[in-house]
Amino acid sequence: MNAVELTNSQTVERLSRDLIVFLETGTPPDGLFAPDVFCDLSLPQWRLQTGDVSALIDLRRAGHAGPSTVTRWLSQPTDEGFVFEFEERWEADGEHWYARELLLARVRDGRISEAAVYCTGDWDQARQDEHRREVTLIRP
Repeated sequence: MNAVELTNSQTVERLSRDLIVFLETGTPPDGLFAPDVFCDLSLPQWRLQTGDVSALIDLRRAGHAGPSTVTRWLSQPTDEGFVFEFEERWEADGEHWYARELLLARVRDGRISEAAVYCTGDWDQARQDEHRREVTLIRP
């Protein structure tokens, strides 16, 4: 098998659901990530990278210490993995937060081996309220 394999819809579905578990709990299910998973996280004005599962978990927990809820998601297979679009909400220090993100996953041996993540940044409640007042989305 090549370093990167073609992914099928069952693999994408399993990895997507396991990714949701990781995002909501901070703990990845067994088999979600390759041990040497590379993550490249782009924020509105910052960029961070990790090179293994432990560092990826630490990065996630540093940005989202508590549990979150993935409120909407969509995944689409690609030749090398899948694209995962999601929105999540969480509470921290009594504040309600929101983020919209896109993750491009490469899959090797049925596990995510690379993840490029693009995040809108974390919106506090004031930003969410401002957006709701100023913008009418034609598709939520």
